[in-house]
Amino acid sequence: MNRRTRITALTAALLITAGAAGSAAASGGDPASARPGEREAAALTGTAKLYRPAGDDITFSFDAHLAAKDNMDPQAATGTFRFSHYKNGQGGYAVAKVDCLTTGGKVAVVTGVVTETDVDGFRNKRVGISVHDDGKRDRLGYSWITEEVYEELPPCMSAAPFEKVKAGTGDFKVLPWHMDYPTE
Repeated sequence: MNRRTRITALTAALLITAGAAGSAAASGGDPASARPGEREAAALTGTAKLYRPAGDDITFSFDAHLAAKDNMDPQAATGTFRFSHYKNGQGGYAVAKVDCLTTGGKVAVVTGVVTETDVDGFRNKRVGISVHDDGKRDRLGYSWITEEVYEELPPCMSAAPFEKVKAGTGDFKVLPWHMDYPTE
């Protein structure tokens, strides 16, 4: 079983057992990257739709992980995220390869370079998304808030989580990052 298949299978299992969120989130990620009993350094998983009273279908999905061995290097994060925006049969989607993941408490910021899309403005550009995992009231923000995808967005950067998630759709799980600071 390859790494992508393991991550996909594990993410599906986590979503199915969302009722046991605490233990499920702590055991997420690629099992090959951690020793038994060792948790990932950080993770962001889940899917939600944004609230739009006009009927837009805007969906974000995450499968981003920072292995325990990479705890001090958020740019070693792996995984993908996907977003789409459709209304009246028009719109587009993008899939990005994760290049940075930071988390703090219930907030995560993930960036990645778009590897697949049907929107020319996103192709091969780095985009950033922030998530606030607040139970049934999750929130989300994104770097293209001004509708412009910037040429050189730095890794690990995004806007604050300003968007509301549509009621009943937020199942984001943020595994907080625990920095290991050197002692003197």
